[in-house]
Amino acid sequence: MFHKEGSKILAWALIIIIAINLMVDRIDVRSDHQYIIFSITMVFFLLIAQFFRNPKRKVNASESHILAPVDGKVVAIEEVHVKEYFDEEKLKISIFMSPLNVHVTRYPISGKIVYNEYHKGKFLVAWHPKSSSDNEQTSIVVRTKKFGDVMYKQIAGAMARRIVNYAQMDAKVQQGADSGFIKFGSRVDVLLPLSARKNVSLNDTVKGAKTVLAVQNNDHAG
Repeated sequence: MFHKEGSKILAWALIIIIAINLMVDRIDVRSDHQYIIFSITMVFFLLIAQFFRNPKRKVNASESHILAPVDGKVVAIEEVHVKEYFDEEKLKISIFMSPLNVHVTRYPISGKIVYNEYHKGKFLVAWHPKSSSDNEQTSIVVRTKKFGDVMYKQIAGAMARRIVNYAQMDAKVQQGADSGFIKFGSRVDVLLPLSARKNVSLNDTVKGAKTVLAVQNNDHAG
């Protein structure tokens, strides 16, 4: 299944591929060269298509744990001072998405949207330490029962040029539901209270709406 954000891009890519192959056929290119061109254009289409895939996942929803909002690799776990909204120390877990990862962003926990801001910025490579503060991004805060206010940030990377954010102020959201999309390589930071206990390690591979990132100290990951 493909994400709705890719519908126009996939349609245009298919039209261009068909046009290229029809043109090649009309100008009487050698059959072996036609096969090569057809193969290259189809591989190109499949690469675009895989980027916009949106696999449906059964969510083990719980207010006691934070789920990974995206697929990718954990590139940072650290305590940081967050000036935006909180102005206090937070546990930050950062996930890098390569162009080969599923790029759907999902709500890490259920709750109410109490903060939703877009910030213009740079397009540093997503694993760069300053990408969290300097890159174009959206900041969303979900008010929860057990973790209090939880922020996650959709951060553009060197290739990403459009962040799609579905969060709406005061909306009640469900853990694991689609919350947005980032096109072509990016990063998501999850900012948690220091009372949260991390359930992942640096360089772990995580799956959105499946991997438990953190639990409260008196709870256990399921």
